[in-house]
Amino acid sequence: MDKVAILGLIKDKLEGTDKFLVDMHVSNDNRINVAIDGDNGITIDDCVELSRHIEKNLNRDEEDFELNVASAGLDSPLKLHRQYVKNIGRSLSITTNDGEKISGKLLEVSDTEIVVEPDNSPRKRKSDTGEAPATTIAFDNIQVAKIAVKF
Repeated sequence: MDKVAILGLIKDKLEGTDKFLVDMHVSNDNRINVAIDGDNGITIDDCVELSRHIEKNLNRDEEDFELNVASAGLDSPLKLHRQYVKNIGRSLSITTNDGEKISGKLLEVSDTEIVVEPDNSPRKRKSDTGEAPATTIAFDNIQVAKIAVKF
């Protein structure tokens, strides 16, 4: 399977929309897994539409393949800067490169780092500026970051 061609098909279909590719993997036995996300979420119809676009442009007579197009689920790690921006205000569960675990509300995202208000920093304990303490984490120091689903 030609990964570059598949990436081109995905890019063509998603260009000009609020949807974007998060991950794509083609296994040795031609299983194509595509994960997409959107600034305003992803619907099943979005996945079906992209799947049909890819299938229509690949030739099963030349090469047999299995195709799976899905949304990057809540339990999937955040991989792209755009996903962090989309999730400002939500709770994250973060593991840093040195194994530190931080849970808290995502407050800000810059090109190089995020700012999180840790869950374990009560608002009562405010700094001299009157604001709750926040933690800045460089993207380079994030091993895994996931949306923390709370019920």
